[in-house]
Amino acid sequence: MADFIAGFFAPWIAYSFIALAHIALPARRVEGYVRDGRTGRPLRYRLNGPLVLAVAAALWVLVGSAGLLSWDWLYLHRWSGLAGSCVLGLLFSLAVVLPAPGTGRAFLSDLYRGRRENLQLFGERVDAKMLLYLAGATMLALNVLSFAAHHLATFGSGASPGVILYACLFLWFVVDYLVFERVHLYTYDIFAERVGFKLVWGCLAFYPYFYAVGLWAAAALPDPGTPGRLLAVYAVVFFAGWTLSRGANLQKYYFKTRPERALFGIMRPRALGDGERRLLCSGFWGIARHINYLGEILMAVGLSLCLGRPGLWAIWLYPLYYVALLFPRERADERRCAAKYGELWKEYVRRVPRRIIPGLY
Repeated sequence: MADFIAGFFAPWIAYSFIALAHIALPARRVEGYVRDGRTGRPLRYRLNGPLVLAVAAALWVLVGSAGLLSWDWLYLHRWSGLAGSCVLGLLFSLAVVLPAPGTGRAFLSDLYRGRRENLQLFGERVDAKMLLYLAGATMLALNVLSFAAHHLATFGSGASPGVILYACLFLWFVVDYLVFERVHLYTYDIFAERVGFKLVWGCLAFYPYFYAVGLWAAAALPDPGTPGRLLAVYAVVFFAGWTLSRGANLQKYYFKTRPERALFGIMRPRALGDGERRLLCSGFWGIARHINYLGEILMAVGLSLCLGRPGLWAIWLYPLYYVALLFPRERADERRCAAKYGELWKEYVRRVPRRIIPGLY
C-alpha cells in the first residue's frame, strides 16, 4: 500500500516541481498568435521549456546517482503513477472549469471541452496551456528514461538496441518540441483548444503515459534481434516524419512572423492573397494542406518499428492514436479555415487538392 501511495503522488510532486521551476527560472517573453479578446493585443508568454526539462533531468540523474530511488522507479510504479495523474487531471479540470462562466452547453460538455479559451495567471507569468504542455513533455521524458533504464537493468549487455534507439528518438521528439515551443504558439492546439478536461487530463495523464505505450509493452522483453540496417531504416522513417512536421510548422511560423523570410535560406514563400489576408501555398504547404499531420504519424510509426516487434499489437496504439486524432482534426481545421478565408480557401484547395497524404488523400 505504501508503494502505491508513493507512486500515486509521485506525478503530483513532479508537476508541482515543474510548475515552480517554470515560474522561478529565467524565461523569454514573447508574443503569440492568439489575441486577447478584451484588448485585441497578442497574448504574451514566458517560455523556458528546455531549461525546465534540463533541471528536471539533472535532478532525476542526481536522485538516481545518490541511490535515493532506483533508475527505473517510475517504471516500477507506472500504474500507480498513471492513477495519480488521472485523478490530478480530473481535479485540475474541475478547478479550471467550475469558476468560469458557462457557455450554454451541458456541464459535462463544458467540463470536457473547457470554458476558457486562454487562461493566464500571475500577470501573464503563467499560461495554462503552455504550462500543461511543458509538464506533460517533461514527465514523458522522465518516463522514457525510467522505462529504458528498466530494460537496461533487466538485460544488461543483452539489451535491445531497438529499445535504446526508441528512447533516444523519443527524447529527441521531446527536446525538439520544447526547443521550438515558440513555434507551437502558432499551431492548432494553442489557438483552437479550450482549457478543459480534454486538454488538462490529456497533458497530465495521457501525454506522459500513453505516448510511451511502446515501452510499457517492450521494456520487460528481451532483444528481438532486429538487424542494424532495419533500425537505420526505421530511424529514417522517424526523421522523414520529423522533417515534414518540424519543417511545415517552422515555415508557417516564419510566414506569420517574418513573411518574406526564406525557410532554410532556399524555400521562399508564395502566397494567395485577397488584399486583407494571405495563405501560404508553397514549400511544405504546397504538398498537402495538412502535411505536418503526416509527419506526426510517420514519427510514431518509426518509433513503433524500432522496438522490433511488429506483431505486438500494443506498440501500434501510439501511431493509431495519431490517425484517430489527426484525421478528424483535419476536417475540423478545414471547416475553420473555410469559414475564416472564404473564397481564398477555395482557391488554396484547388491548388493543393490533397489533405494529408501527397498523391493519395
